[in-house]
Amino acid sequence: MSLGKILRLPNTLAFRLTLWYAGIFALSSCVAFLLFYTLITLVFQERTDQELLGQAQRFSTLLAAEGIGAVNSSAVIEAQAAGEKKVFFRLLNINGEAFSSSNVSYWKDISVDTTAIEKLLRGSDPVLQTITIPDRGDEVRILYAMLSPTVIVQVGQAMESQARLLDAFKRIFIITMSVLILLAAGVGWFMARRAVSGIEAVTHTAQKISGGSLQERVPVKPRGDEIDQLATSFNRMVDRIQTLLTEIKEMSDNIAHDLKSPVTRIRGTAEVTLTTGKSLADFENMAASTIEDCDRLLDMINTMLLISKTEAGVEKPSRDEVDFAALVRKACELFEPIAEEKKVSLSCDASKKAPFVGDVRMLQRMLANIIDNAIKYTQPGGKIEVSLTESQRHDIIVSVKDTGAGIAEADLPRIFERFYRCDQSRSQAGTGLGLSLARAIARAHGGDVTVSSAINQGSNFTISLPKA
Repeated sequence: MSLGKILRLPNTLAFRLTLWYAGIFALSSCVAFLLFYTLITLVFQERTDQELLGQAQRFSTLLAAEGIGAVNSSAVIEAQAAGEKKVFFRLLNINGEAFSSSNVSYWKDISVDTTAIEKLLRGSDPVLQTITIPDRGDEVRILYAMLSPTVIVQVGQAMESQARLLDAFKRIFIITMSVLILLAAGVGWFMARRAVSGIEAVTHTAQKISGGSLQERVPVKPRGDEIDQLATSFNRMVDRIQTLLTEIKEMSDNIAHDLKSPVTRIRGTAEVTLTTGKSLADFENMAASTIEDCDRLLDMINTMLLISKTEAGVEKPSRDEVDFAALVRKACELFEPIAEEKKVSLSCDASKKAPFVGDVRMLQRMLANIIDNAIKYTQPGGKIEVSLTESQRHDIIVSVKDTGAGIAEADLPRIFERFYRCDQSRSQAGTGLGLSLARAIARAHGGDVTVSSAINQGSNFTISLPKA
């Protein structure tokens, strides 16, 4: 690993996840150790207290049965048997003065607690204390108990063995936890690296794409986890961006092609008129031709703006109550002379009333674009059938079926794109915006325009509009 990667390591997500994982593991282990340590300490203390109370109970029974001498002898024997550095006994009067004891040379630093004596005289239960000897640091558990109304016993037991066990436990815990934390950090690093490997793949792919390589895609593994879902969504987004860029390029090429012809015609007409024109009529013809070409350009630009506004939701359709069947009949009547001139049969079946709420002008333009498109691509002798029906959900369905040249299967998915024309030579008049505008208007009203077609068998454009 290079020095630069090592320096950037603390800023990586994998490093932070590993740190969190190891930290949480260490904190949880420490809490568990403290609880376990406290439990062991309480168990040891409870066992020591039971032993001290048991000794005091035996001394009390012995005092009642055989007298103070027997108690003193028994205490000395038990202290010698257990070890004078482990146990000591003192017999006290009610003033707290010792009148008998085992060998307490090792325990000379432990005095009699007058407070404990006062508690016993007030009728308290046996008093238990834990004392730390300052010079040695040893802990001693002390018991004060009444053997008779005039005799008090002080019993002390060293907690050295318990302390050694607890120290050993702490050492083992520290060593074990050090190993486990290192192991946890290693496992956490491995898991974090696996978790973020997919994100790194997305990052690397995004960097390549930002450098201009739109063909790059993120590898998707078959696990189907969140990272794979992210990679799949990212690839779909890049596919969409690439498609949009391709469409923008094609649209730019089409716009340039469609603008070139009228601009060239305007310039040519003006140049010829300026060089050869001699009369006022020549200049009037040039002006008229220029105005006509400019109108076509303005119409194309306005249509583009209308499509963009409609698709973006900026151009909101008005809500007028209209009989859609009457709109269909009027559209057919409007185009009937054009169809007759081309010797194409145009029939209309829209007798049933179909109330609808929408923008009348936009709906008229939608119908006009589709019927005009059908007439344009239907050869003389062909026929066009326009019909209006209602679906089971009471949606309005308008079908415009022709017997024209049809549309190739490769062109079907793209015919509603702006400036796309199946006639790549552009020998037919038009701008390639009519179907795009028709679909934009239908979708603005909550519907859609679809098409089915086959080469040399005609096409069938279907407009579906929901009444609600």
